Amino acid sequence: MGIIIFLIILVVIWQGAYWIFVDILEVFKSYVLPSPIGVAERFIDLCQSGTLLHATGFSLARGFLGYIIAIAIGLVIGLLLYRFKYLQKNLKPIILGMQTLPSVCWVPFSILWFGLTTQAILFVVVMGSAFSIAISIDNAIKNVPPIYKKAALTMGAKKPQLFLKVIMPASLPELISGLKQGWSFAWRALMAGEVMTTSIGLGQTLITGRDLADINQIMLVMIIIIVVGILIDKCFFTTLERHILKKRGLLTE
Repeated sequence: MGIIIFLIILVVIWQGAYWIFVDILEVFKSYVLPSPIGVAERFIDLCQSGTLLHATGFSLARGFLGYIIAIAIGLVIGLLLYRFKYLQKNLKPIILGMQTLPSVCWVPFSILWFGLTTQAILFVVVMGSAFSIAISIDNAIKNVPPIYKKAALTMGAKKPQLFLKVIMPASLPELISGLKQGWSFAWRALMAGEVMTTSIGLGQTLITGRDLADINQIMLVMIIIIVVGILIDKCFFTTLERHILKKRGLLTE
């Protein structure tokens, strides 16, 4: 209830600032600043035409598919980094460097290699999140307390059992946090890929608003992107994280 009241206050302040600076003082033009009423009108228009629903659906589908591929690739790379010291020493610094690249850097490669297609968008999503996931997996496994490994070895656990029944379960809380971060990178990379192509999606809807000089549509799409990201985090990752922590007795509420 508190968050709803807080959001209402923010919207009221936003609308009040719009009236003061646009309608009363005329410091800014109406096409320069978005307003809550204008955003709400664009929301209704895009919902009635079905544009917003289709764009959100296509973006989510691409985002999930790219994210799943990124997890598969990140899992392989992360396990290789953990298993081989040579890769840990020589490859990990390169991956850390590539992780810092903005997702938009991969867009020219995706267009040259795949054209203006869905594959190009997926490539940007994968490249934007796979390295982050790989680093998270490697760190999660390495941060397992050594006492767990020693206790398992003392009880006669073999290496496969040690990894599957001790190391992986113990690394799950940190691993989930890494996957959550990977999703945020994937969602952000998806927008970078969509704004450069002609495929239906939130990114393309954002660019359409720019081409039409419709600041309210631009603001609406930005809000939708934020809301979708928050909902996925709260409904999936936070729920999964709490379940794992409760199962391990690390969360009592």
